[in-house]
Amino acid sequence: MTMVWEEAALQRIRVALEGVTRLGVAFSGGVDSSVLVAAAVRILGADRVVAVLGVSPSLAADERTAAHEVARFIGVPVVEVATFEGDRPAYRANGPDRCFHCKDELFTRIDDEVIAAHRLDAVGYGENADDSLRPDRPGARAATDHHVLRPLVEAGLDKAAVRRLARSWQLPCADKPAAPCLASRVPHFQSVSPEKLRQIEKTESALRRLGLGNLRVRHHGDVARIELTEDDLLRAVHEPVRSGIRQAAEASGFRFAAVDLAGVQSGAFTLPLVRVDG
Repeated sequence: MTMVWEEAALQRIRVALEGVTRLGVAFSGGVDSSVLVAAAVRILGADRVVAVLGVSPSLAADERTAAHEVARFIGVPVVEVATFEGDRPAYRANGPDRCFHCKDELFTRIDDEVIAAHRLDAVGYGENADDSLRPDRPGARAATDHHVLRPLVEAGLDKAAVRRLARSWQLPCADKPAAPCLASRVPHFQSVSPEKLRQIEKTESALRRLGLGNLRVRHHGDVARIELTEDDLLRAVHEPVRSGIRQAAEASGFRFAAVDLAGVQSGAFTLPLVRVDG
């Protein structure tokens, strides 16, 4: 039964890629983009798929390393493209449309540097059918502007289906939690800066070394507001984890560490500020 479902899903992706012979995929090493790369390899062949990784201060070093490991497992090359969204005033201003400016920068760089060099005739990215319905995804508008394909959406694959494919193909990221960019930890209308991103990255890395799993460090000036899973919330109030959390925040330049009892919240800053047009 699993093989029948998997082949049916792959066939729908094949239809979405009809006419494509060489594909570049905007790649993060997360589940969605990894499944798209793995599916494209099955459809086009590994020598006709390129994983394109945007590198900037908003990409944590651990995420960069993990992305290369996933690509190596799948068997495709990674092309790193330096992006400079931090040079854009609208990105630094950090409105609810920040992701648009980030994705617009990435897709512009792919157009300029990658398509000709690798003889690509299309670029895709890993939006899934669930995310396509969310109002807090302004990056999708950039994809439309640059004619970037959304094969998983076209195939009708939601988050659960994408996870199922990842597990079936035994991808290393199959059970990896969502990992939005570091800039998503800065409240809207407070400027994004390399210094803030470094603080966030350093604190999150230290917290993971304490054995804490899926987490976010939200930047509130002197305060690191830390979101943890329900299980980790219980651990956070006991030693030595409690002291470790405080020390991690202080070592990164925060004065205070506050653990948010609401836990991990996707779209915590953006969802309250956006609306569905029309």
